[in-house]
Amino acid sequence: MNTPSIGPIDSTNILSYQNGKAAVTLLSIDDAIERLGYGRFQVRVMIAAGLCFAADAMEVLLLTFLAVVLQAEWDLSSQETAFLTGTVFIGATFGTLILGPLGDQVGRRPIFILAALLISVFGVATAFCDDLFSLCLTRMVVGFGIGGLTVPFDILAEVLPTNQRSKNLLYIEYFWTAGTLLVPLFAYLAIGNGGDADGWRYFCVLCAIPCIVSAMLGTWLVPESPRWLVTVGQEERALEILRQAATTNGLDANKVFPEGTWLQREDHPDATMCDLFSPSWRRITIRLWITWGGTMFLYYGTILAITLVFANDNANDKNTLFEFDYQAIFVSCSAEFFGTAFCILLVDRVGRIPMQVISLLLGVISVMAMIFFAADGNNRSLLVGLAFFARWFMMSLTCTLWISTAEILTTEIRTTGHSAANAVARIGGFLAPFCVAQASTPTLAMTMAGVAIFAGVALSGLPETTGKSMGVREK
Repeated sequence: MNTPSIGPIDSTNILSYQNGKAAVTLLSIDDAIERLGYGRFQVRVMIAAGLCFAADAMEVLLLTFLAVVLQAEWDLSSQETAFLTGTVFIGATFGTLILGPLGDQVGRRPIFILAALLISVFGVATAFCDDLFSLCLTRMVVGFGIGGLTVPFDILAEVLPTNQRSKNLLYIEYFWTAGTLLVPLFAYLAIGNGGDADGWRYFCVLCAIPCIVSAMLGTWLVPESPRWLVTVGQEERALEILRQAATTNGLDANKVFPEGTWLQREDHPDATMCDLFSPSWRRITIRLWITWGGTMFLYYGTILAITLVFANDNANDKNTLFEFDYQAIFVSCSAEFFGTAFCILLVDRVGRIPMQVISLLLGVISVMAMIFFAADGNNRSLLVGLAFFARWFMMSLTCTLWISTAEILTTEIRTTGHSAANAVARIGGFLAPFCVAQASTPTLAMTMAGVAIFAGVALSGLPETTGKSMGVREK
């Protein structure tokens, strides 16, 4: 049987060619994902990726408690405490620069599993450390694994149809919020207010559980990204995964992708960091880096400031070296549920960029007000309210930034570009504890205001991507 001759292809169309009794239907990957619809397949990917998000939140935020506990128990200096808090960000910076590009070169799935395993193994290993050096080393490796967690997010983004993408990429943020809520809960159960000397060890093990589950689910349930496969010439494998996904979603795979269906190849060279500074990407790359660095400095700086506001290292009980206002911290963490819901409600209506600008402005105003009123320390209810709104709007800002970045970057450069931006974000996170712990109240407030202005100017120049397919961006 002769193979039909296929002329120039318009990637936006579905083309059929008749050859005797057999028809060849050529689909672009965007068309194939739209045919796939939304169902259990995407939900499975979201749960596995979401648990990674929860792990990211927990492994980073546990340090806000661990630093206070070990500063008291191990008699650490303020510089040593800040460095301990920053080690995970150092590791994450290297992790994003290495694991992100590997996600574009060797595939999304193996990097997903590797990152989850690193976080799981070394998260548990943290509990067995007996000195500052070994503790910082294990936390740095955990951070390295965290650097690969942009990959599962990108896998989810790449298997969602356009009309489901924004809200589902926001649903995954609820896993992050659940992680932030579990951290003070686990801290209360394991650490209390200066109880068991080994409580922090149990605390570290508890915080590693979500990533252990994610590693298992990723191995069993998450396939390679079909979008990535068509960029490396593996169209047949991509189509096989799409057929399985259609069946998982309750569809008849033979009707959705009938015999004779082919996926159109998307030939792209392997992406490298240098490509981010090519003429077509340079301006966007710089703006993304400034936005990510500034946003994560503000996000983690806000969380650290809240923890310090509601922590007291001069406890009334002479047998207790530290205590936390767990109720106030938990209430502020719960604000992230509202921040995500706020984003789900408005992000498609007002757009990605306006949503980020609004959230940035309101979040910074809230945290600056909290910092100034905390100096008096007389109105706990006001401080809790300001902390609540600060976490609300900072969460809304980061949620929208994750979606916008995944949509701005095209398939061949997505995990490289996303990870590079995340590396800059980790630098911002690394700097946050040094500024928050050691700056005076006016200096800290003005620093946050300056970072917010710088990041706001950068993000306002990013392209709007609301309602656009994953492969389309503004020129």
